[in-house]
Amino acid sequence: MNVRVINRSENKLPAYETEASAGMDLRANLPEGAVTLKPLQRALIPTGLFIELPDGYEAQIRPRSGLAFKHGVTILNSPGTIDADYRGELKILLVNLSDADFVVKHGERVAQMIVAKHECVVWNEVEVINETVRGAGGYGHTGV
Repeated sequence: MNVRVINRSENKLPAYETEASAGMDLRANLPEGAVTLKPLQRALIPTGLFIELPDGYEAQIRPRSGLAFKHGVTILNSPGTIDADYRGELKILLVNLSDADFVVKHGERVAQMIVAKHECVVWNEVEVINETVRGAGGYGHTGV
């Protein structure tokens, strides 16, 4: 799939790190200096990227497992959804869940993006929906 992109950063475009990767790494665009996230602090980290997805697709913004495991840094509102009609800069909502400061440096890989097809729903309002074995069971109804 070809996707139109504007890159207003000096970072390379998002790319798949391995042949079978589902996500492309997004990099922080911080040419004026690093951002320090104190414990429990959150910040919008710019990427310098603007994308034009085709209708019927979304970009999902997800945490990088290494940042989460090694530093306790993750993404709020995860996965974040970038709709096909959004034309603003992609920004990453990072949060530091650790007990130590974390410094986000220019060019650092801060998130991953997956582009996925989605369906649009047309609601068919009814009075009754079909029963299933599960029924209304949720929130741990099958055990610990």
